[in-house]
Amino acid sequence: MNMDQISVVEFDGDEAVAEAVAGLEEAGATRGSFFRRSGAAAGGLGVAAALVPSFFGGTAGAREGGSKAQDVKILNFALTLEYLEAAFYREAVNRGIYSGAVGTFAATVASHEATHVATLKSVLGSKAVASPSFDFKGTTKQWKTFLRTAKVLEDTGVAAYQGQAPRIHQNAVLGPAAAILAVEARHAAWVRDLLGAGKTVKPAPAAFSTPHSMEAILAAVKKTGFIKS
Repeated sequence: MNMDQISVVEFDGDEAVAEAVAGLEEAGATRGSFFRRSGAAAGGLGVAAALVPSFFGGTAGAREGGSKAQDVKILNFALTLEYLEAAFYREAVNRGIYSGAVGTFAATVASHEATHVATLKSVLGSKAVASPSFDFKGTTKQWKTFLRTAKVLEDTGVAAYQGQAPRIHQNAVLGPAAAILAVEARHAAWVRDLLGAGKTVKPAPAAFSTPHSMEAILAAVKKTGFIKS
């Protein structure tokens, strides 16, 4: 996946985010401790089966392979990534310094990510992991660092959802995951357009998107230093 690592280095002085992007390509990356909570206990997803089809037009059936317990783990993995994105955009919006196209992007995506969090928490119910605390290291203070960080987060989100889609057992879980993946991809294209303005950063840089494993994503996010606990 091309995430324009040179651009990341330009704004990230300690190269934490650049290292995170590079980490997506490391084989056998280990899971960060802050995500160990996502190894949720086994159990059914009756709420998902009842709630999700009414919103996404899916069915409550199951696909071959996997298990309901694995679906819980995948959903908690997705939820923690959504916590991260929602907090990042909320911080950017709360600064009150963005207007125009950047302001519209920040406010719109903040709303989307908050909705993703609420939806995943509703599906998981009592099995939902709690949100970690975050430190975005000043990346929301200026529009260039905000957009470049947003690009890394959105590209990471797309790779994460894409990597887990084939592992999902229940159709009732696959439906919302696919719906969120589509929106995350649109976010990624939107921020690329804002950064490139039709020049060097293309909204759709390649014909195919590369998925990444849960372990690789977790290791990459840990390296950003954005997770405090």
